[in-house]
Amino acid sequence: QVQLVESGGGSVQAWGSLRLSCAASGRIYSSSVMGWFRQPPGKEREFVALIRWSSGTTLYADSVAGRFTISKQNAENTVYLQMNDLKSEDTAVYYCARGSQYTRDQKSYYTWGQGTQVTVAS
Repeated sequence: QVQLVESGGGSVQAWGSLRLSCAASGRIYSSSVMGWFRQPPGKEREFVALIRWSSGTTLYADSVAGRFTISKQNAENTVYLQMNDLKSEDTAVYYCARGSQYTRDQKSYYTWGQGTQVTVAS
């Protein structure tokens, strides 16, 4: 079974940038959708962005649109999340996930990484 491993988290000052990576241990099939989700401290996990593996079509949460960019590297079976103009409210554990439906609903994603912490200091 494909496993997902996130990396690239850390601490950054407000308005800084980070790039998260999510590497799959095996091939990501063209029917897959890869998503990024996050769980702020004391809150529920929420949708951040997704990308359709076959077409590269993307979708973003309103809170990150224009600041975050999701991308993929098919040959490396890796998905990225470039985060710019970070705010304190972006502080969260960030998870990548694999599903097969183009949806924000995390219940539709069946493979999850372990998460990586992002802390933004104001």
